[in-house]
Amino acid sequence: MVGGSVEREAERNAVRGAEQDAVLAALRPVVDGIAATFGPVCEVVLHDYRRPERSVVAVAGSVTGRSVGGAMSEIGMRMLARGDEARDELNYVTRTTDGTLLKSSTIALRDSTGAVFGALCVNLDVTAVDRAQALLGALAGAAGALAEPPATTFGDDIDKVLDAIVDAHPLRRDRSWAALDRDRRLELFRDLDGRGVFAVRRSVEQVAARLGISRASAYTYLARARAEAGPATDPAGGHA
Repeated sequence: MVGGSVEREAERNAVRGAEQDAVLAALRPVVDGIAATFGPVCEVVLHDYRRPERSVVAVAGSVTGRSVGGAMSEIGMRMLARGDEARDELNYVTRTTDGTLLKSSTIALRDSTGAVFGALCVNLDVTAVDRAQALLGALAGAAGALAEPPATTFGDDIDKVLDAIVDAHPLRRDRSWAALDRDRRLELFRDLDGRGVFAVRRSVEQVAARLGISRASAYTYLARARAEAGPATDPAGGHA
């Protein structure tokens, strides 16, 4: 009986996997079509969240320099952490680490069971539009200081994305690991968990190295953070 249950579950997983593959295949020409419609200021990225370290399966345009086989970014990891509760993120503004201003949308891909397995992401470079708006505002005497949008590291290397998330965390920027008390250390791990950092393979070891602590300590803090309070509320901001 147990063997039969395992076989049925494997069969269901195979059917779901085939359905998800078919959705991704159907969206590949859509990626090219959207990018062609908006021109050189547009980048469209198709992600398969089943392999977060190499989630990019199709890309058109070159706003962030992504390529097929590249890693997901911060917003992808947050969606992965939310699982099937993930929501579409539409028309949010952010910037790359080199200062490029982006307007982006990230649309979760679901199979027929409602499971999130990927995302279709659109990034528009609106840097020139923002500068023109600022110039027109200055000429009209209506210019004002705007809030700086959040920055995110884009790249094909998941290790660089993880390092950037850890280094940019407020608790990490303001003080060293040794200066953090127990509650703040747990808060750091809880928040990184909420960002989806630990959904990536070998991420605990990498975070430990970045913080200068042992792998065993990192696993202990992660386990305690999850046991004491559950996942943290996802922070705002990020890129597709």
